[in-house]
Amino acid sequence: MAEAPSTPRAALPSATSSPFPPPEPESGAGRAVPRGPLGRLSAWLPATAVLSCAVVVLGLHGVSARDMSVFGLYVALGLALPGLLWVRLLHPRARTLPEELALGVALGYALELLAYLPARALGAPLLVVAWPLGTYAVFLAVPRLRRHWRAARPARRTPLGRAWCLALIVICLILWSAGFFAANALTWPAIASSYVDLPYHLALAGELRHHVPPVVPTVAGEPLAYHWFVHAHLAAASWVTGIEPLVLLYRLALLPMLAALAGCLAAVGRRVTGSWTGGLIALASTVFLAAPDLYLGTAEVSAWGGTQSWTSPSQTFGALLFAPVVLVIVDLLGDRRPARGRWVLLAVMLMAVMGAKATYLPVLVAGLVAVVAVETARWFSPPRRALAALGLTVACLLVAHVVLFGGARQGLVFEPLSLMRVTWQDLTGAGGAPEQVSWAAALSVAALCLLCGLITWCGVLGLLAGPRRLLSPPVVLALGMNAAALAAVFLLGHPGQSQGYFPQASYPYLAMVAVAGAAYVVRRAGVTVRAMACAAVAGVLAACAVRLLCGVRTPLGSGQDGLALWLPYAVLLGVVLLVVAVLRVARQSGVRTCALVMCMVTAAGTPAAWVARALPGTYGSPVAGPAPAPDVPEGGLAAGRWLRDHSDPGELVATNVHCRLGYESPCDSRAFWAAALSERRMLVEGWAYTATNLDGRRPGGRVVTRPFWDRDRLRANDAVFERPSAGAVRRLRERYGVRWLFVDERRTGPGSALETFADLRFRTGDFGVYRLWPESRAQSGAGGERSLSRTAQTLARTSPTADGSRPSGPTGLSHLPA
Repeated sequence: MAEAPSTPRAALPSATSSPFPPPEPESGAGRAVPRGPLGRLSAWLPATAVLSCAVVVLGLHGVSARDMSVFGLYVALGLALPGLLWVRLLHPRARTLPEELALGVALGYALELLAYLPARALGAPLLVVAWPLGTYAVFLAVPRLRRHWRAARPARRTPLGRAWCLALIVICLILWSAGFFAANALTWPAIASSYVDLPYHLALAGELRHHVPPVVPTVAGEPLAYHWFVHAHLAAASWVTGIEPLVLLYRLALLPMLAALAGCLAAVGRRVTGSWTGGLIALASTVFLAAPDLYLGTAEVSAWGGTQSWTSPSQTFGALLFAPVVLVIVDLLGDRRPARGRWVLLAVMLMAVMGAKATYLPVLVAGLVAVVAVETARWFSPPRRALAALGLTVACLLVAHVVLFGGARQGLVFEPLSLMRVTWQDLTGAGGAPEQVSWAAALSVAALCLLCGLITWCGVLGLLAGPRRLLSPPVVLALGMNAAALAAVFLLGHPGQSQGYFPQASYPYLAMVAVAGAAYVVRRAGVTVRAMACAAVAGVLAACAVRLLCGVRTPLGSGQDGLALWLPYAVLLGVVLLVVAVLRVARQSGVRTCALVMCMVTAAGTPAAWVARALPGTYGSPVAGPAPAPDVPEGGLAAGRWLRDHSDPGELVATNVHCRLGYESPCDSRAFWAAALSERRMLVEGWAYTATNLDGRRPGGRVVTRPFWDRDRLRANDAVFERPSAGAVRRLRERYGVRWLFVDERRTGPGSALETFADLRFRTGDFGVYRLWPESRAQSGAGGERSLSRTAQTLARTSPTADGSRPSGPTGLSHLPA
């Protein structure tokens, strides 16, 4: 048996074996920045531009100066600065200020969670501020820790040009966020047309403001088997800043996450590729590239998606917390003697990731398994650090599955090519259940997905020319994560196609490997920047031309064969072969031809990325098509806010709103506005995303239209609104503990008289808020008082306003006693 090399595995080249030149020395890293006051001023200009852009965009979309300033101070002093101090202590390394701040923000979010959850469970949510204040006290009081207030020496200064590149990428993310802001307003009536899932996230944020451990706020007593850590952050931020959770979710919360995510991904990319330039190109590829969409219409084929998303805050939050995990693991695998504090940092970040997004830890386990297998095969001994990281990750994954998610599947099952069948229906317009799609059609879509991935990330093939680079731990980790993610897409099924989040979790790291491979080929061929730019422009133009000339519109029209889906990609392949032939006739070398074609093909996905992110309304269109009526009737916002301000968080509410307006037959149970606006638990509102509903789905059925499983509870709930009686009210009060009624009065039964059994406390528009009578009053009858109450409420309901219409504002009865 061959002997292992004497060089320690930890000292073997990993990121340093990249095709990029090694990182610039410290003495030359800052030469691009002028010295003196002018130099210090110019160094802060990129950050100033980012901040100014965010302020302008937020101001144009309804965020007050007070909310912006308070939230900015909260992020800076409550997250970034204390997190940065702990990063310098636990992970000492000479790094740039943007990298330190990005890591500090990510660690700040993780430590905030670890502080808020016990504080909220103890009934003192504002104790969350103890962790930043305690951090300041410790780092000021302990002499050995005071040095961490200054950057480590020698510190790296970010070259000004690269700082501007990073700033421009963040500015693009902010400008793209404006599309979400325009489609999702903060006030009624425009708020009624918000993206269908946002009220659910808002309801979870309200639940975490008042309860730990949380349950599903729209179905009382239902366990919350969901990744809810981002909602805990929203709750903590709301308590500390006093900002409405609605404003945080719809406007403020994700902006610092996106900026810190960009900084963290650039740092990881720099380690994988070995240079600042490679890290920035990898970040730009993650943001600006997507699988090429060569069809006209709305349906597209792709197994890859974006990491940043306002409509899925848990995805963005998980991406931010996961990037430092990868960074620390890459450092642990590459350094000779890693500091012990890095293991503490890794453990903290893994604990935060396990409840931030459920898709990240499984793909990380797969990547680490690949690293262990490859390193063991290469050196005939298992890598200890990779095994330790793997054990830590598996432990967190088990805790998340058993404790946080209660072992629930959340609708995720083994169902090969499930997403491909749904995609086939979207592309062709075929009706029926997805299970009726043939295997041949599903395999055809799977092949298209693989082709799209090969087009977008063809740079990975460049590493085949250098096996040593291909087998380096960072590359193996990224490829292992993406292989597992792709397997999850092809083998698992979910009623909401949530298996698509697996490749979203891993594809930024595939972009880094693709950039490293492409750079290796480009450097070997000696291709200039101008030639690369020309090839990229040619790829963009080719994609646009193929899309227009082929004219394949999806969904396909009647009579069109599914083979038409392959036509644009076949034409693109023909264009690539033509370019190869032209370059060979021009006597270009094989390596140079490969490099230019690689740049051209990769850029073909740029138009799809820009269209997906830049078009207005991309974030706001409902999943099931445009609703015939807004989801929030008139008065819903004011009534929900009144109920929140005049009730106790522990009191249970019953409502007659279960379906989205306009989707009552069959009932689309994605109705979450009552719990979202009132921050109160509902006996039964919408049940679409509960674990019980998702896990009970049958093949061929839509999960959002499944009936509620507890028929007795739903019947008892609705009887009070449709046929009010003393017995119905008593059942709600005594059996279920209901204390309030949140009523859409357009849905009440004819002649219903809720005021006979409850006090009308507030009415506006189409909504009324009632307080159920206590048991003693309900039994006594209280005839005269009840008669006066009915008379006053009848007058309030029927008295016309000056223009002859029914009053839409408060009735003036909110002063009645509880």
